[in-house]
Amino acid sequence: MLIGERLANDDETALAECYTALSPLVRRHIAGLVPRHAVDDVVQAVFLDVWRCRHRYDTARAFEPWVLAIARKRAIDKLRAEARHYRRSAPLDDVTTAGGPTTDSTGAVDAACDVRRALAALPPPQRQALVLAHFGQLTQREIADRLAIPLGTVKARTTRGLRRMRELL
Repeated sequence: MLIGERLANDDETALAECYTALSPLVRRHIAGLVPRHAVDDVVQAVFLDVWRCRHRYDTARAFEPWVLAIARKRAIDKLRAEARHYRRSAPLDDVTTAGGPTTDSTGAVDAACDVRRALAALPPPQRQALVLAHFGQLTQREIADRLAIPLGTVKARTTRGLRRMRELL
């Protein structure tokens, strides 16, 4: 009997075999979809769903594509959850100065335009690091993982970018 059929028949040992056989495939499948730090969480969620949804598996169909479809759905769920986490709660209209909320929205708009111009003047690697840090609210370690570059490179790009922003502003 195949792994998928055994799972559909509530064979718990089939889940361990399924994980051993398919986790490398699932890991490769989702590695391009989610940040590196989230891959293990997604793989765990996939095989939890494989067990929870085992009765929905149609034994007349191929098992691997069914598992990979679950993997894709869990990867999308993870990306959506991270997007909600990193999304800024304050709308652009609520831009504040150091003294508190501004009553003159023109000053806030002018400041935002100045920041955008300064960001646009930065070299792309520095701009990317600053945008991910500030707007994406990622740590330097998370930026390094996402961009697949050394942590020291992220630190250097961030420092140089901030220094250049200070000059431009």
